[in-house]
Amino acid sequence: MGVKSSGSADAERNRKRLKFAIKDSLRELRVQLSVLNHHVGAHLDLKDIDLDCLDLIARDGPLSPSALARRTGLHPATMTGILDRLEQRRWIARDRDPSDRRAVVVRANRTRNAEIMRLYSGMNTSMDRICAGYGEPELELLADFLRRTADAGRSATDELAAD
Repeated sequence: MGVKSSGSADAERNRKRLKFAIKDSLRELRVQLSVLNHHVGAHLDLKDIDLDCLDLIARDGPLSPSALARRTGLHPATMTGILDRLEQRRWIARDRDPSDRRAVVVRANRTRNAEIMRLYSGMNTSMDRICAGYGEPELELLADFLRRTADAGRSATDELAAD
């Protein structure tokens, strides 16, 4: 059994400290974004989950209601209520699926994007300022880290949903 050198032990402690700092910062970011999203939703008269679904539809749509329910882990009947509210307020439209006229897909009403973007403008401006302090290689590293972190979150969600 070998004894670790002092330098190696220090490096291991520092790495552990940095990993903790990253995870703690991600937790704080999650809370801050949740609070921001709550305020954005309140300004738009949208529930938090309605805003989440609208974001998924805008990013990944058009989507079938069942695909959206699977993505969010919500019961299809709950999803119907959310989509009814979003459609009633003209945030989304339900259309016939061009590949299967019996099916329906939902798409975001892009004419309303400006309302949402205006409410996120403070955060977007701050993000632009923060990113300006990094070079291209650092931004590529950060983008990769965040993509991989989001993928890990999706995997963890899928695992919990399967239980």
